Amino acid sequence: MSARYAIVAATFYRDLADRLIAGAQAAFAEAEGPLAADGPADVFEVPGAFELPLAAKYLAETGRYDGVACVGAVIRGETDHYDYVCGEAARGIQDVQLSTGVPAAFGVLTVDSMDQALARSGGDKRDSGRHAADAVLALQRIRRSLAGA
Repeated sequence: MSARYAIVAATFYRDLADRLIAGAQAAFAEAEGPLAADGPADVFEVPGAFELPLAAKYLAETGRYDGVACVGAVIRGETDHYDYVCGEAARGIQDVQLSTGVPAAFGVLTVDSMDQALARSGGDKRDSGRHAADAVLALQRIRRSLAGA
């Protein structure tokens, strides 16, 4: 039986979210074989990075998914909002995987500019969507090896 994965995407920056989703989907497809008609991972959307942890928790708790890649972008502005959103999104996603045992990867760009975000959102070695999926897959391999599967 093949594994099933989910991607939760913060869509505040829609173009970046689409690029990050594509990178994660590509990594999951490569790991799981031919691309199914509906894609190798189910995609769920939330408005922003702050909502990623709760969505990831909902998905992890269903028992349907072997891992959740959380992707999105937070671009620094003129206020402290950036620091709160980044820190709480990271902490929340970590809490999900520690409390549920389901790998939940942090693929959220935390950058100073749109140029930095574009450089890290696909197409080359700095593809944070792909890296989030790769992290989920690595943790799943460890989990399987420990279970003797």
